[in-house]
Amino acid sequence: MDKVVILARVSTDKQEYQRQVNELTDYCTRVGWSVEAVFSNKVSGAKRMEERPEIMDLIDFVKSNDIDKVVCLEISRLGRNTLEALKVIECLNEHGVSLYVKNYNLETLNPDGKVNPVASLICTILLEIASMERLTIAERMASGRDQYIAKCRREGVKMGRPATYRKSEDAYKQQYQKELALLKKGISFRNVSAITGTSVNTLRRLKSIIG
Repeated sequence: MDKVVILARVSTDKQEYQRQVNELTDYCTRVGWSVEAVFSNKVSGAKRMEERPEIMDLIDFVKSNDIDKVVCLEISRLGRNTLEALKVIECLNEHGVSLYVKNYNLETLNPDGKVNPVASLICTILLEIASMERLTIAERMASGRDQYIAKCRREGVKMGRPATYRKSEDAYKQQYQKELALLKKGISFRNVSAITGTSVNTLRRLKSIIG
């Protein structure tokens, strides 16, 4: 029985994260793979692989626990930067760990442990397509924002929150219940951020609320 770990993306939508984990866990059970751990990956920016603690923790785990595969839904879960995502795949392959992308039924290593060149090419193409899609969305959002700002200026509309605006402690407690519970258990800012997707600055604010 192959030993695998699941890689799911953390986002602000906790239901989406759990859906990923449930779908992948069900699939692994059906095909007879043993799920040894679940890792959360906050895909943000274009950080180098070495600067992403959640990815480094995953790599350390698979190396020290004789893991056969890392299972994810989409190749874009590895990162927003194509070159850095390919570095993660290469690092896994070097240690005999195959990346399995469920949505495309792609596996980076063949059963004999050798790199699957066709899968590698497809992964590269999919990562580039995802990168282009993000760029297009960002450009559309920037264009829409610029048009909105220009309209507000023409109409004399003041933008932004009032200078005196500050979210109340009760509002923080209501919005960030999971984060507060994790912080109360003594879990570090970095780990809570990786689990929930909440920024470290916000977590510091929450920590000051609970003392």
